Amino acid sequence: MAHHPILWTFRRCPYAIRARLALVSSGVKVELREVLLRDKPKAFLQTSPSGTVPALRLPDHVFDESLDIMIWALEHNDPQRLLDMPREGWDLIEANDGPFKAALDHTKYATRYPELDAKTERNKAAIHLLNLDERLAGQPWLFGDRPTLADLALLPFVRQFAHIDRAWFDAQEWPYLIAWLDRFLESEAFSQVMNKYSPWSEGDAPTWLIGRAMSVIPTGICDAD
Repeated sequence: MAHHPILWTFRRCPYAIRARLALVSSGVKVELREVLLRDKPKAFLQTSPSGTVPALRLPDHVFDESLDIMIWALEHNDPQRLLDMPREGWDLIEANDGPFKAALDHTKYATRYPELDAKTERNKAAIHLLNLDERLAGQPWLFGDRPTLADLALLPFVRQFAHIDRAWFDAQEWPYLIAWLDRFLESEAFSQVMNKYSPWSEGDAPTWLIGRAMSVIPTGICDAD
């Protein structure tokens, strides 16, 4: 068994993206193993019996929830003080992972939910995003002039929702939200965690995800006016 952390991941999964973001921010070195979800390797299923990503295998423990992976990484090293956020940040993450993610899925995968109205579900998601836009008014981050764990935890899901119909998304009255998302998409850290890797196979040389404790998004005043 490897004596270093191994992160099983899937490039486009928002849960995996936010786990990778926290690992990059922390500078913790982990082996990255990309999973082909339609052909999951045995070693992955031995780590994550549920077959879900991300999953982080340590020599003596397995984390199979993205938020737990983020906290683990940042408790080791948190140069941006991402864990230093008000209680409301945890409430935002809970709302994101609960009702917003449900509405996102009901919109993006509408054919899987024929009993639901896709426009109604999109409107539910939009209410959540309008609240975020109001919070971001005049500031670059959810809680002011520096990022917190909440920013990293929410942005991959806002990205996923925006990409359902980017023209519709950009036409909405949430200019601060759009600016927040676009700065994230243009950041060096996002580019790093979205590198493309071939699916892992037994015997492959390790692929390392090594952060540089970088700022996830350049700081600055929100320019959404």
